[in-house]
Amino acid sequence: MRREQAEAVNKTHAYFHSIWNEDMHAVPRFLWNAKMRFGKTFTTYQLAKKLGAKRVLVVTFKPAVEDAWQTDLESHVDFNGWQYLSKSFGRDPTQIDRRHPVVYFGSFQDLLGCDNAGNIKAKNKWLYKETWDLVVFDEYHFGAWRETAKELFEGEEDAISRIEARLDDDKRLKEKIADLQEPLEQEKDFLPITTKAYLYLSGTPFRALSTGEFIEEQIFNWTYTDEQRAKEEFAANYPDQRNPYGALPQMRLLTYQMPDELLAIASAGEFDEFDLNAFFEASGTGTAAQFKHKSDVQKWLEIIRGSYAPQSVESLKTGSRPPFPYSDVRLLPYLQHSFWFLPNVAACHAMANLLAERQNTFWHDYRTIVAAGTSAGIGLEALPPVRKAIGGGFETKTITLSCGKLTTGVTVSQWSSILMLRNLKSPETYFQAAFRVQSPWSIKNPNGDNPNEEEILKPACFVFDFAPTRALRQLSEYGIGLSPSEPNPENAVKDLVSFLPVLAYDGANMTQIDAGGILDIAMAGTSATLLARKWESALLVNVDNDTLRRILNNPEALAAVERIEGWRALGDNIIETIINKSEKVKGLKKKAKENEDGLTAKEKKELTDEEKEYKSKRKQIQEKLIKFATRIPAFMYLTDFRENTLQDVITKLEPDLFLTVTSLTVKDFHLLVDLKVFNTEHMNLAVFAFRRYEDASLRYTGIESHRDLTHYGLYDTVVERE
Repeated sequence: MRREQAEAVNKTHAYFHSIWNEDMHAVPRFLWNAKMRFGKTFTTYQLAKKLGAKRVLVVTFKPAVEDAWQTDLESHVDFNGWQYLSKSFGRDPTQIDRRHPVVYFGSFQDLLGCDNAGNIKAKNKWLYKETWDLVVFDEYHFGAWRETAKELFEGEEDAISRIEARLDDDKRLKEKIADLQEPLEQEKDFLPITTKAYLYLSGTPFRALSTGEFIEEQIFNWTYTDEQRAKEEFAANYPDQRNPYGALPQMRLLTYQMPDELLAIASAGEFDEFDLNAFFEASGTGTAAQFKHKSDVQKWLEIIRGSYAPQSVESLKTGSRPPFPYSDVRLLPYLQHSFWFLPNVAACHAMANLLAERQNTFWHDYRTIVAAGTSAGIGLEALPPVRKAIGGGFETKTITLSCGKLTTGVTVSQWSSILMLRNLKSPETYFQAAFRVQSPWSIKNPNGDNPNEEEILKPACFVFDFAPTRALRQLSEYGIGLSPSEPNPENAVKDLVSFLPVLAYDGANMTQIDAGGILDIAMAGTSATLLARKWESALLVNVDNDTLRRILNNPEALAAVERIEGWRALGDNIIETIINKSEKVKGLKKKAKENEDGLTAKEKKELTDEEKEYKSKRKQIQEKLIKFATRIPAFMYLTDFRENTLQDVITKLEPDLFLTVTSLTVKDFHLLVDLKVFNTEHMNLAVFAFRRYEDASLRYTGIESHRDLTHYGLYDTVVERE
């Protein structure tokens, strides 16, 4: 065992015994917040051995992690004589040799599942009669024991497979697991068994750390930062000795801003960031699967191998060639075996089909494995084809395509890079997948004459992401989540990126970003251009029917909007037209739902035409209001008193200029704000982002503007600086 694993065992052992000595009725709980690739399974077995445990129950939400639990027990001399059992073994667990320790592995789906009468499955009743020495909850952050998750995931593996196949429509999934952020239930409420202790394992237990579910004495922390720091310190202190952390690769994150023509295909979100799910949208199954934007995905394939013509011309102009994954000689060794994380099963098959097409001869050198959908098998069944294709890893090249399989609990040493090709809002999921490529790949005693020698084949590993803002937001949340007690978020992120370098390609140059830059990008986008787009955002204005009715029912408001530049060109009675047509469309849709025969051909055409017309007119109104809103930030430059709100600048300092610039009086504008036509909350955010960006830019040049400023004026509120 490495030092930190021994510390985990000793701390947990001491804590469990302190509880047993203090209160014989208490069942102790302990959380291991240990990074992926820490060796949590092996360390758990060492703890069980030190506790003298004879009966260990391992319960998980992710059945695919079984490989690690079985291998670690059966392959180490410390556990000779121990018995490993699970549903897949087929043996009767009640007939095991009770003289030797036993580990039973099961999933929540199976162990918590009920029969048609709502009773515990007959095959699992023995579990509830047994007295367990230790119950282990693996992949704790998934929170699968909560009520709605049990409803969603209960059942046999074929049911899980059916759910997997329906992941394209993820709305129901999100609704079902929405309660996973709620505080943890008592264990006895979701798993009514008898045990002496509970151990929770997770590589990303952010919610548990931030909500205080576990007190400090109950937590053992060992993060990626701890590991890399230990690696660095050992190398400095013992340069002539074999570094026990030496084979653990350093992770590097490279983000790429896509060309404007591809951004236009799929942009979404507050910052118009690249929407990976929309870009890689696909339909069909197997060999019939195709991307919706196939030609654009083909361009993306050319970009990542550095052969996209427009970008090549730009590189010639700048005199530098950016390091694209499959073109840079420094990166190619880490792309020999890569993992591509796509949005869904259809996208995985569509990518395999596209890579195989005759024009993509470059990609024909790579063996493509589709680890997605029912055809790939359930859980661990998806792993053997990957290992078979990779072999030893030296003579082969592979690309593994997945939309979720093999992203937790499996180790494929040869994977050295992952391409994030889907939207992931949760940093837990993002880094669970990313750390798949951080497993060590080395040869111990390569020459057969020195057991202390180790040839490290993977000193680094790479995460490639094509939605920079979202990627850096994930990174900042990850760093902050692992340091909930750190009051300064920049310090939390700074500690992480000191061992996880971040490089960003902005369309012209690849530059390394520090912690402050990461937080700025995560909050405010990547550039001043994106800040300007905040004032072109649809979030600044409301054009729903309720808002339009409020305008229509207020003669002064109606007169005000009609004075906005370009409004009269929209035609007479445009607001009434939008409201009436949208209500008509709503009525037709309701009729179609209630009527078994549906709509007539005439009604269907009418529905389509009416819906198209009112949506077009609503968008025209939205554009006029947004154009008006874009004139407001100009007033930020009209005062040097930063504590003044923009509203004060407009109403008190420059009301006449406001009328000249916008064609509205201050009174008109306040009326529209009161009617919620304009969203002042988002205006506040836009001003705040600009102030931060402007100050950071000046500070970069050595200018400290407004050194003693304690209050920042936004649009209609003032924030105090700590």
